[in-house]
Amino acid sequence: MSAPSSAVPSAVSSVSPRAVPSPVSSTACPTRSLSVKAGLAQGAAGSVYQVIDFKNISATPCTLYGYPGASLAGGTPVAQIGAAASRSTATGPSLVTLAPGETANALLRITQALNYPTARCSPTPTTYLQIFPPDQLTPIYVAYKSTGCASTSVNLLSISVIQPGTGG
Repeated sequence: MSAPSSAVPSAVSSVSPRAVPSPVSSTACPTRSLSVKAGLAQGAAGSVYQVIDFKNISATPCTLYGYPGASLAGGTPVAQIGAAASRSTATGPSLVTLAPGETANALLRITQALNYPTARCSPTPTTYLQIFPPDQLTPIYVAYKSTGCASTSVNLLSISVIQPGTGG
């Protein structure tokens, strides 16, 4: 795997959003109000843990709750490659309110495709992470070179809940 492309926005907020213990009536952050970038990444045996940062680029506060959607993507036109991320349930969701300029994050675990037999995985080069903010249907594409499994019978990805801050 290689590091995220320099075309990905690099601004990081030093202000931390606050977590609220349960959902309240508020405005969910629409995709157009967010910039998404790959943050800090760390390798572990057979996997990479990649922080995904969500920054509120609008002029008004908005909220994120639960899990983002994530998958590997590539090709022309860009299309999802393999299975979407499963949900890591180690931590329960909380409502995260983002003021303008504030950032929240989720942790994406990407298992190496070459850990699986070629016949089962069908290794395929990928060029993007396809990220759906929670409760949104429009994705954001983040430049990210990797190898995915074209077969949906192998799930390489798992994603955590949205948390306040940049995640490192």
